[in-house]
Amino acid sequence: MSSAETIAREEICRVGKSLFERGYVHATAGNISVRLDDGFLITPTDACLGFLDPARLAKLDLSGEQCSGDKASKTIALHRSIYAATAPFALAARCIVHTHSTHCVALTLQHSYKSEAELLPPVTPYFVMKVGHVPLIAYHRPGDPAAAALVSQTISRYGQRGTPIRALMLDRLGPNVWHDSPAAAMATLEELEETAQLMLTCKSPPKPLSEAQIDELRQTFNAIW
Repeated sequence: MSSAETIAREEICRVGKSLFERGYVHATAGNISVRLDDGFLITPTDACLGFLDPARLAKLDLSGEQCSGDKASKTIALHRSIYAATAPFALAARCIVHTHSTHCVALTLQHSYKSEAELLPPVTPYFVMKVGHVPLIAYHRPGDPAAAALVSQTISRYGQRGTPIRALMLDRLGPNVWHDSPAAAMATLEELEETAQLMLTCKSPPKPLSEAQIDELRQTFNAIW
């Protein structure tokens, strides 16, 4: 086992424990994967992210066949779609975190807050800078291959128009976020969930940042929006 894989296994477990202890995931909901040079690591099916064992994480080869560990989460097909779809663009995924975070899911249940296209408008500068656009994917049952296909198409559409994404929302299920490492993906998830909570706390929908304000974030911080 390479040192990079050893570190990835430890980081998946550390981040899973942190997410569980702070209420971002519950019971056996959610999963984490990492793209390795020779395949993928992913949390096992029906595993609680708060009690992961580095040695029991599922490892798959580049074709998706399991090599070792406990049975891989059924969401590996969706994760592999995200890795493949993001590869040509600036925000290529190396780690994916999926949760059923309360406030993000709640937004999809509140029709008054739900856009046909995206989960959230650009309401705070850090949401724009750290998260970016979050397309809303229409409801499909967990593990439905049609959802993976739609996710791939959505990632490609945003990337081709010059606004690559690092998060998307599965209606009534939860967000998938990706970044260079488990820690960075967790930070993106935290900012997304915080923004969703702010939206639900407001008595009326807040006014989004103006195009001039967003452009200032682009010019100053290289924000992609």
